[in-house]
Amino acid sequence: MSIPVLLRMMRDRLSWQLQPREPEPELVMHSAAQTQAFAQAGEDNGVLAFLYLYNAVQISSVLQPGDRVLDLACGPANQLLQVARLNPQAQFVGLDASPTMLRCAQDAVAQVAPGNVALLQGDMTRLAPFADASVDVVTCTMSLHHLPDLAALQATMREVRRVLKPRGRLYLIDFGRLKRRSTQRFFADDLRLSAQFTNDYFNSLRAAFSVQELSSAVALTGQPVSCHATALIPFMVVLCSAPQHAMDAATRQRAEAAFAALTPEHQRNFRNIAGWFRSGGYSLPCQLG
Repeated sequence: MSIPVLLRMMRDRLSWQLQPREPEPELVMHSAAQTQAFAQAGEDNGVLAFLYLYNAVQISSVLQPGDRVLDLACGPANQLLQVARLNPQAQFVGLDASPTMLRCAQDAVAQVAPGNVALLQGDMTRLAPFADASVDVVTCTMSLHHLPDLAALQATMREVRRVLKPRGRLYLIDFGRLKRRSTQRFFADDLRLSAQFTNDYFNSLRAAFSVQELSSAVALTGQPVSCHATALIPFMVVLCSAPQHAMDAATRQRAEAAFAALTPEHQRNFRNIAGWFRSGGYSLPCQLG
């Protein structure tokens, strides 16, 4: 971790006042420019490729063969497809409210044709297409901050409770709310990407829920979950079920191949995020590279 990043983190940690949350200007992405910028960031060589692999490996540890997995706010499906490739023995349903995002996701799924991914348009606060106790696992990666307010977050978690089977499992990851606006601005600008992505990223950080808000809402699912934040500051927060098993040889081999396909820079970023979470008490189920 660079000295400038560490200094920013320490200033944020030592700040005494938590900022108020600012919901995103557009809660559902309808803009083609926004959709394209987000989709490009999650492509195999996109700036977020390392994070998507990190999430895919962690999600794999809470899955079992034959699971039906619901991915809330799947977006362009980059993350969903990464998990589905690592776990061909599970069935996945990606849900998103944006028709523009779903069209992008449909194109991505058609190109890969994984055979274990379906897509559905819908609102995560009202999971009407899903029957009670019909899903084994619910995932949501970097999308809860798109919700308008705490009431919507709580409604989502009550719906998650309804659709999950007894002993269902969760993997939820999102930004945590930082204390200083300047820290949020720093992290948004640090990626040095397009103005569109940088602006959307900054708005996402401003819209993040606090760790306490996330933990309290997820408690409404009635599932035993643990909460883990990145060390020093809650830049990212994971709320997840306990691992179900050690990663099997076939899944690990697929994960190692995905890691080897990352650029050297992305491999470094993968190790950095893994180390950042490990320092906060949350380790990977296996080491890659």
